Amino acid sequence: MNLCLFDLDHTLLPLDSDHAWGEFVVALGWADGPEQRRANDAFYAQYQDGTLDIAAYVEFATRAWRERPAAEQAAAHERFMRELIRPAIRPEALALVREHQRRGELTAIVTATNEFVTRPIAAAFGVETLIAVELERDAAGAVTGRIHGTPSFREGKTVRVQQWLHGMGRRVQDSERVTVYSDSTNDLPLLELATHPVATNPSPALEAIARERGWPLLKLFP
Repeated sequence: MNLCLFDLDHTLLPLDSDHAWGEFVVALGWADGPEQRRANDAFYAQYQDGTLDIAAYVEFATRAWRERPAAEQAAAHERFMRELIRPAIRPEALALVREHQRRGELTAIVTATNEFVTRPIAAAFGVETLIAVELERDAAGAVTGRIHGTPSFREGKTVRVQQWLHGMGRRVQDSERVTVYSDSTNDLPLLELATHPVATNPSPALEAIARERGWPLLKLFP
């Protein structure tokens, strides 16, 4: 079976869901606006330049909501989906996912954003397998602010993909065709794992690398 892996933010979505959620908790009144935005923007800049401390970011990104009741968290996320995410899902991105599924390929979304934010987004795209940053939970099931296992970030994405496939008794090498779509140089380890890497809505840095290596360029969004 062929394999197709999609990054999420700025690849399938024309926005960064992690950063958008950070802004959304301000709109909810769950975080101090100026301080939240300052830190949120600083972490996002670190992600863009490849220097993000993923553990520090996850602690920050979950701080505003992790002690709130589960029902309140769920209601807020449904509003986030309704107001920000579903309107941003473009027909072109859905069609791309559906085409790979129609071919019978094993398909997954592989993202450095945490699973609380992204699981409903993966469901909206109709993708069953989500490989995201897993959040540690205590004995009562509450999010602690720490990461569980290997974070799906940079080289960690390849580790998590291999772990997922190993659980099915498979390896990446068993797939004749491995297609990876991403916009960011943070995903170079995953793109280099592919037989068919596709620089999708690429950052200038990734576009330069893709042109140098002869990788296809795909612009899903204007």
